[in-house]
Amino acid sequence: MSGAFRCIVLIPSYNSGELLHRTVAEVLTVWPDVVVVSDGSQDGSQHALDDLLPHHAGLRLVRLQRNGGKGRAVLYGAQWAAQAGFTHILTMDADGQHPARYLPEFMAESRQNLQAMILGKPVFGPDAPALRVWGRKLSNGLVWLETAGAVKDCLFGFRVYPLPPFLQAMQKSRFMRGFDFDPEIAVRLVWMGVAAVNKPAPVQYLEKSDGGISHFQYGRDNARLTFMHIRLFLTWLWRMFCGKRKSFLSTKHDQNCG
Repeated sequence: MSGAFRCIVLIPSYNSGELLHRTVAEVLTVWPDVVVVSDGSQDGSQHALDDLLPHHAGLRLVRLQRNGGKGRAVLYGAQWAAQAGFTHILTMDADGQHPARYLPEFMAESRQNLQAMILGKPVFGPDAPALRVWGRKLSNGLVWLETAGAVKDCLFGFRVYPLPPFLQAMQKSRFMRGFDFDPEIAVRLVWMGVAAVNKPAPVQYLEKSDGGISHFQYGRDNARLTFMHIRLFLTWLWRMFCGKRKSFLSTKHDQNCG
């Protein structure tokens, strides 16, 4: 990947309504290459880009017949991007939460750190629901521990990933296909040796009257996150044990040789 940088904005979308068109139109004003993965949408949003596609050569739409979750949609889009010759993907949500105007800054940061992932660190405004702001603190605390502080926010999906390690991590695991995608992929990549650059970016929460949507289901998705954190924490403990054991055996071997 040395010296190469070709990045595409990847937007997974499931029943995003009118927000999808608005989000993509805003992105196209600052970045020409965009792939939207319609993840089994049935609300008509899978056709929301019909007026944009003929006028933007860099805009692509991938339609999945069945809804399989955010991580699965991003994986399909990443595989398409790799086959198309892109080296990096910038992921962002279709619901208007992530700031399209920050795309050039994140792209520039990635160009300067080709083998790192650029992780958005959310700057919350007064419109942010208190439950979401406080609810993510536990997840962030666990991920901070598991990555030795490398990942400052594990749930914000506004990120740039280098494609080779991203695809390697995703294809090695049968997890990370739903709402657990954002936190787990960040941890797994850190464990693989991928550096994390944390960059602040504002987050916007839209009211229902403005078209705001949320597919988060508290029971199902909190259970998924709990299972994910248990798996990651146990893996982290095992990695710590193996690392200390290896260090102990190496020290003992050096003493014997001495």
